[in-house]
Amino acid sequence: MGDVVPAPWGGLLVTSFDLCDRILRSRDWLVPDADWRLRQGGSTRWSAASSRMMGRTLPALNPPEHTRARRATGRVLDRGSLEALRPVIAETTGGLLDRLAGGLASGEADFGMLVSEELPVVTIGRWLGLPPSDYPLLRDLTHDQVFAQELLPSASQLALSDSATTELHAYFAALVRERRADPGPDPVSAWIRLWDEAEPDRDTADEAVCHTALFVLLAALETTSTLLSTMVRLLLDHPRQWAWLRAHPEHVPGAVEEVLRYDAPTHVISRVAAKDLTIAGTDVRADRTVHLMVGAANRDPARHTDPDVFDIRRKAAHLSFSGGIHYCLGAPLARLEATTLLTALLERFPALRPARPPEWAPRVAFRRLLTLPVALP
Repeated sequence: MGDVVPAPWGGLLVTSFDLCDRILRSRDWLVPDADWRLRQGGSTRWSAASSRMMGRTLPALNPPEHTRARRATGRVLDRGSLEALRPVIAETTGGLLDRLAGGLASGEADFGMLVSEELPVVTIGRWLGLPPSDYPLLRDLTHDQVFAQELLPSASQLALSDSATTELHAYFAALVRERRADPGPDPVSAWIRLWDEAEPDRDTADEAVCHTALFVLLAALETTSTLLSTMVRLLLDHPRQWAWLRAHPEHVPGAVEEVLRYDAPTHVISRVAAKDLTIAGTDVRADRTVHLMVGAANRDPARHTDPDVFDIRRKAAHLSFSGGIHYCLGAPLARLEATTLLTALLERFPALRPARPPEWAPRVAFRRLLTLPVALP
């Protein structure tokens, strides 16, 4: 239909890889922040409580607020943290695959429920120092909260998101109070120290830490779980490539990148014009939205030969972790979880196969497999 297509509800859909990449890197395009959401009026989805809350988290901040918040977040979520999590991820993966083996012994097992849903929440939960008993609640709340970030959420979906966001905010506000009273070597305590240095008002600092912890949880759970399930689904659906990868495990990182290109966890990224602009011959007024169709851009034939072919040996350039100043801070962690899991899975379950087609959540922007049934011969 073209590189830039009018959306039926207003705004534009951008499908070209190069255009999406350029917009993500350009200062002429902003994220829909809290002020922009407020300007849309009380009758829009942007006025929902969950949407307003997300407007205060890192992905919805523009400079200079974004610069300060990303620096504080990144100083804690750094290479050292990643290396510290490496043995945690390996240990957790081993335990989850033991559970999978138990399920497979009885016949069919749901890989998503037993593994994909668990590895991200255990990883981030242990890093943040959260009680394991809270993991199921946080996982379920995250699934509901993400509707506020969907492309066209319904009223009932927004109501679910509002409730989940309120509960998550209360959870992390209490966590910040607890860590302020009794600080430790955990990331939340570190963020408190960093924000105390940058922000003289303690309530404002605590709210910033709360939003940081909330954002880290949401970013770490939903999209990574989807990546893990999608990775296994695609490789099991392509048994020749699964077999080739077993013989060439050094290509596991490349296989993960092709999964990210072929079916990204997030298919849509929205941006707002900072001023009147023209893209691909189409005028865009200041404050109007464009939706970057990442799923389409990753399969742009101008960028990739045979883009609809899943090929783990291609050099898979993609925009699945966004780009520019909003490039995903958690990308290295997601990659580490995916490569660790896939390497272990190839070794322990070389004959794994799909048991029947998976079920999908009714979403557009944020992909999610509800089930992933697998079995052994």
